[in-house]
Amino acid sequence: MIENSIIKLNNVDVFQQAHLVLSNVNLHINKGDFVWLIGQTGSGKSSLLKVIYGDLNINTGSGYACSYDLNHLKSNDVPFLRRKLGIVFQDFQLLTDRTVEQNLQFVMRATGWTDKKLISDRALDVLEKVGLRSKLKKMPHELSGGEQQRVVIARALLNDPEIILADEPTGNLDPDTSEEIVLLLKQISQSGTSVIIATHDYHIIRTFPSRIIKCENGKVLEDVKIA
Repeated sequence: MIENSIIKLNNVDVFQQAHLVLSNVNLHINKGDFVWLIGQTGSGKSSLLKVIYGDLNINTGSGYACSYDLNHLKSNDVPFLRRKLGIVFQDFQLLTDRTVEQNLQFVMRATGWTDKKLISDRALDVLEKVGLRSKLKKMPHELSGGEQQRVVIARALLNDPEIILADEPTGNLDPDTSEEIVLLLKQISQSGTSVIIATHDYHIIRTFPSRIIKCENGKVLEDVKIA
């Protein structure tokens, strides 16, 4: 692997069942990179992210993510790979019957945390990072959309991931809140965690110019420019 490379895909074909979605993918993401992933609906953005977090197998070419060999990823390796990945979705996926604190505790226990004090301290720590320490005991429905997405980002940070994969994280948010969320993710990348954001929102890309990867016509194009 290239030193400092968090993700490395070489000549990878991406299939959804028997359907070839992306062919001959070459992609390199380094520690602390902040990357936009663009492309029309159905162009393969989500499939590419699924390859990275071990939800789609690689049969052609070679791939690595967070030091894991994606060609030979065993099912019992997947949870360990995903501890090194923070995943942020558009639709929050918070447990609606639990407080913010309980949402975070649930994830920690599911990923092997056992010490109650460490769990409590870590929940406070990640909420501090996203500016929501005061919302610890709130239920999800008591939060705004932007606050809920900040909780999702806090959840993604729990296991100190090497990379955050964000799939349309601002899709349900107004423009001002979208900018706040992207600024937060940008700050996270500056601390050394790589961030990939899949989005359709060209306004937000122009507001926060950075490296752009595009899925188009079955290919992945690295370092493209937009008008």
